[in-house]
Amino acid sequence: MFHALSRRAALTMSALLLLAVPASAADPIRVGLSLSLTGPTAPAGKQVQVGLEIWRDDVNAKGGLLGRPVELVYYDDQANPANAPGIYAKLLSVDKVDLLIGPYSTNVIAAAMPAIMHANRTTIGIFGLGANNAFKYPKYFSMNSQGGSPRNYSGGFFEMAKGLQPKLTRVALVGADVEFSRNAIDGARENAKAMGFEIVYERSYPVGADLLPIARAMQATNPDIVYAATLPPDTVGLIRASSEIQFKPKLYGGAFLGLLITGLKQQLGPLANGLVNNEFYVPAPSLQFTGTKEFLEAYQKRAAGAGVDPLGFTYPPYAYAAGQVLAKAVTETKSLDDDKIAGYIRANTIDTIIGPMAFGADGEWAKPRIIYTQFQNVSGSDIAQFKDMSKQIVVWPPELKTGELIHPYEKAAK
Repeated sequence: MFHALSRRAALTMSALLLLAVPASAADPIRVGLSLSLTGPTAPAGKQVQVGLEIWRDDVNAKGGLLGRPVELVYYDDQANPANAPGIYAKLLSVDKVDLLIGPYSTNVIAAAMPAIMHANRTTIGIFGLGANNAFKYPKYFSMNSQGGSPRNYSGGFFEMAKGLQPKLTRVALVGADVEFSRNAIDGARENAKAMGFEIVYERSYPVGADLLPIARAMQATNPDIVYAATLPPDTVGLIRASSEIQFKPKLYGGAFLGLLITGLKQQLGPLANGLVNNEFYVPAPSLQFTGTKEFLEAYQKRAAGAGVDPLGFTYPPYAYAAGQVLAKAVTETKSLDDDKIAGYIRANTIDTIIGPMAFGADGEWAKPRIIYTQFQNVSGSDIAQFKDMSKQIVVWPPELKTGELIHPYEKAAK
């Protein structure tokens, strides 16, 4: 099973195995996971890595867990789901880690689940969209604010669309041919149909595809609304292709993962204006919790040296929160037993830097939190405009709104 691991992954392990305390200290509690440190989702995976490292350091500064230091053991899965089963088999049978977190991303989580289930271990997946829907594994918990149904992901988007005037009716759906995008598009299709929209175009494409022909094909169907579910590289490709052909539907957005990465926001600059995108966390006053400010300050101090996103508003807080959930369960049960840990997480609300966490029977957030923002008045590539969210206006949900949606898209895109 381990043959799927590349030599690079093995070398990465030797470089990344991190001991937070001297060898003479008590035996560490080893937390294992795979991370996408190379490949198309690496910009996000590296942020998850830093978020977990800050969590580890904070825990160890306070004396560790159960009086023992915490050590992270991780391998680069290269954003390739085929690597996940072998990595988790090695973590469990060779490294004999005490606890699991992860993996990161829907695609890799889904691939790792059978190995985790076979070993009867508890894990907290990071940013998995409906990753447990097929398995219904009771020891899986999701650090993803969208909740259990992929329909949650796009529900707010289509609710906004439904209320716009003149009435919008025609929808185009487009996404990468990967688990995350397929789940997002499945949910969007269900929402669009349930709300009375007509789907005039739907297409999935392989990662790395030329997206100009796809943008042209969408444009030819004359949709009022485009809902896209893209990975970071194809986010840029689709937005640039749309700009090149002057494709301007009335409402354009969805789940552009690339727009969660500061460097890609800077790269796109004004091309992002008018786009409506799902966000997992924004540093709005209503979303400040105990430790939030301190965590973001710590992350941003490390970011330059680690070569990661300089702001870290999305992925790092969720990674840190996953560690908080795990640590709380271990501390309260005084145990590393997976059954006890899972039982505690399922039965309790746990405070984290992104808010209080409670999980439903499927391991998803009991109360989803869906946020949509619109890029407005972005100019140039200066990072300062993205620091205070003044150029990303929260337009959904109503209780978190910081401004109004500008529509049609063409009006905001100018």
